[in-house]
Amino acid sequence: MAKAFPTDEPFLQGFYAPLHMECDAPNLPISGEMPKAICGSLYRNGPNPQFAPRGPYHWFSGDGMVHAFHIENGRVAYLNRWVRTPKWQLENQEGEGLSGAFGNPRYSDPRVVALGSTIANTNIVWHGGRLLALEEAHAPYEMEPRGLASKGYHTFDGKLAGPVTAHPKIDPVSGEMVQFGYAAKGRFTPDLSYQVVDRDGRMRRCDFFQGPYPSMVHDFVVTRRHVIFPIFPLTGSMERAMKGAPPFAWEPDKGTHIGIMMRDGDVSSDIRWFTGDPCYVFHPMNAFDTEDGKVVCDMMKYPVAPLFPRPDGSPSSDKTPSATLVRWTFDLNGNSDTYKEAPLSEHVGEFPRLDERFAMLPYRHGYMQGGNVTDPQNPRASRNGIVHVDLATGRSQIWDPGPIDVAGEPIFVPRRDDAPEGDGWLLAVVYRGAENRSDLVVLDAANVSAGPVATAHLSHRVPAGFHGNWRPGPL
Repeated sequence: MAKAFPTDEPFLQGFYAPLHMECDAPNLPISGEMPKAICGSLYRNGPNPQFAPRGPYHWFSGDGMVHAFHIENGRVAYLNRWVRTPKWQLENQEGEGLSGAFGNPRYSDPRVVALGSTIANTNIVWHGGRLLALEEAHAPYEMEPRGLASKGYHTFDGKLAGPVTAHPKIDPVSGEMVQFGYAAKGRFTPDLSYQVVDRDGRMRRCDFFQGPYPSMVHDFVVTRRHVIFPIFPLTGSMERAMKGAPPFAWEPDKGTHIGIMMRDGDVSSDIRWFTGDPCYVFHPMNAFDTEDGKVVCDMMKYPVAPLFPRPDGSPSSDKTPSATLVRWTFDLNGNSDTYKEAPLSEHVGEFPRLDERFAMLPYRHGYMQGGNVTDPQNPRASRNGIVHVDLATGRSQIWDPGPIDVAGEPIFVPRRDDAPEGDGWLLAVVYRGAENRSDLVVLDAANVSAGPVATAHLSHRVPAGFHGNWRPGPL
């Protein structure tokens, strides 16, 4: 029998509460006028537990649910589906939750532990003609792009060994998808992998190396010439997990370590390590090479890792940490093993994005979800909304959806393939707090503060989620 969800867990309440249904809405009502030039599909993934968890819940550990908005000829069709992973299928068959957060064996049924299943809840990307749902501890899980039917693990014709990040980087010039994996040779190990997939979806390399210590390496950074592996002191430990202590914990004394290598380099000999003060970054905005031999990385930096305690279970900070956009500059021609940091924006935010045609290249326009998304008690904290940062002028524009509404990650869609950088729209899912439902909004990326040019209305809530991406063209 399905048990009731706990009422004392903030990441299972309100905006974060799971949606208990799958549904189809082939023709959403629209306010304003949906631009006819927008043709394609917005896919968005996020945690949506099918059943109440065993033991303590963590926001990152819910089953993946993908929401799709298919847009063509000014019309919007919507549907949502759970990613039917092996874990989801077993629990669905049994009619109850069988696992603890992150598959913690202390709380999980042995059958779930034996499955070693993905939850596929973090991101969803379109590459090589495949739609791949991702988290960071397993192989991708493929889904059908129109109806979101789950197709199973995708291992690149068996060439994949180990997990794949939830944040692969697609080179807009070569079409390559550059990937990595952490804990690549077993849970809570310091091993990492470096993977390159060509534009047609064929894996060209999968190599292994060791980082300084076992860490949660959520994301990484890629330029046209370099790959950057950031190791932050959010450490992983099986010993802690089996004792009932935090599997992942903040250990600032270990410091920050950043490894940089040429994209075609040898992971066994060519990685150069830089060190810095303890901090945490879930997501970079972009990175690029300079003509004078520097690597520039624009990062949403937290001074302390949010959502995770110290090894003894005590809070990592007195208040919920927040992230701001900073620029790190690494001089590859210099002799120093440190790097420079400069602020780029004072706005608190997360989920940074850009015009993906300028990924890995010098760029001007950045976008993010405003507010402190890691604070479930106040997700609107510090100027919520969609923020556009003009890196050339230093100026920002903000669109605030409303006093109790929460905007999600903004996804850029160009007006046309050859449009100048930033000429297009931002698509974002917005939670309407007063009505407990959600909308899809379309903003002019060059005039964000003017508000939506079109809004597609849902009759239900899309729970707080993580990441999405755009697949251009009709299905």
